Amino acid sequence: MAFLHGVETQSINKGPVPVTVVRSGVIGLLGISPKGSVNTPILVTSAQEAAQFGSQLPGFNIPKALADIFAQGAGAVIVVNVFNDTSDVLTVTAETHVITAGKTKTTYPPVKDFVLKDSAGTITFVKDTDYTVDDFGNIVVLNFTAIPEASTVKADYKRLDTTAIDNAQLIGTISGSDVYTGAQCWDLAYNLFGMRPKLLMAPGYTSITAIRNELQSKADKYRGFCLIDAPAATTVAVAIAGRGPAGAINFFTSHKRTILCYPYMKAFDTYSNADEIRPMSQFAGGLIANNDNVNGYWFSPSNKEFKGVTGVERTISWALNDTNSNANKLNEVGICTVASGFGTGYRFWGNRSALYPSATTMDNFIAVLRTADVVDESVEQACLQFIDLPINNGLIDSIQETVNSFIRTLVGRGALVDGNCYFDPADNPPVEIAAGHLTFTNSLAPPIPGERITFKSVLDVNLLKTLIAQ
Repeated sequence: MAFLHGVETQSINKGPVPVTVVRSGVIGLLGISPKGSVNTPILVTSAQEAAQFGSQLPGFNIPKALADIFAQGAGAVIVVNVFNDTSDVLTVTAETHVITAGKTKTTYPPVKDFVLKDSAGTITFVKDTDYTVDDFGNIVVLNFTAIPEASTVKADYKRLDTTAIDNAQLIGTISGSDVYTGAQCWDLAYNLFGMRPKLLMAPGYTSITAIRNELQSKADKYRGFCLIDAPAATTVAVAIAGRGPAGAINFFTSHKRTILCYPYMKAFDTYSNADEIRPMSQFAGGLIANNDNVNGYWFSPSNKEFKGVTGVERTISWALNDTNSNANKLNEVGICTVASGFGTGYRFWGNRSALYPSATTMDNFIAVLRTADVVDESVEQACLQFIDLPINNGLIDSIQETVNSFIRTLVGRGALVDGNCYFDPADNPPVEIAAGHLTFTNSLAPPIPGERITFKSVLDVNLLKTLIAQ
């Protein structure tokens, strides 16, 4: 310490510190899009920002998923696009069309390298001078001298090859030069955006076991959930059977951070100008995120209405008091589904993860585990400022009171029923403290969803005495 003949003041911070709640409703979306950055995590917070990934073309899951997510009102999606416009395309050559009423349309949406020629293939027409072509392949003639009505034209272009998208491309790698690809790009999200994806999805690809397993691994790592869809055209019986080892689909798991989604849902498709079936996960993820924003992460997403849905792929029978309905039988084996009755719209229906029914602990409820996750991670991040401070009673008290103050706040909000943080000397022997290690215990009780309400209806003859009393 420098020599001083005099008086000085040293500033010291003491006591509890505020805890900032982590973002719970951040969606991680993995797949392919015709436009946008590749193998880079991109934060999208609005439908306007989603436009960077292009139009809702057949085979590309990202633009459609973003549309369905933001239709629910969700606020943040970390997108990873793995589309390779060199290896994931097929070349279309001399596709013949006839100009009718000044327009025509390609057989497939052109992804890149669009060229339009005359019937002989000797004249190349000038885009935006002789004609226009949009993302869907709609060709409109601008110069009828160059391209007369009823003339034949030939189109060359590249189109999506869906069979070229492989598991390794989606799962990705981390190379020795710190290059991240595929799902591994999500590992960069916290450093880049200060948030981790908590609701992971790869709509259209999670029926592949390798993709499901990777999402489950990431859900464990990020303290999040992955949303896994049954394959399209799955029947209720096959979905339920899929929970067992003899099942034919990807639902054989007891992973507590997995939300099983069934069936596919319907939404309007701008390419076909008709309704099409889409994976339930993209609607459910948006609904859960929006529920976090509107109500709170401790509220169950069940019994909340989907938006932008025009129907479901398969009718799911449902009634509040029917134990034999499709919806109840699916929930009974840990599958989240859709409920729709007269005047209800289409509602997310189910409280439990794939952990149920193999375990009936509190954390089989989706909302309960998500609440515990938020509390645990928020406390961890708040305690960064306590790391490497001298261990003494003041430090122990500050940490304990920081957590207890946070818990009291959450109890007041309704996010917790009760809880407390305490320092147990039995968990902190001198040898551990000498190693710079302190152990605290957080005891928490999140609210449980009111999944079942029972009334006892009694026909009481004694109540008839009121007639005599009159």
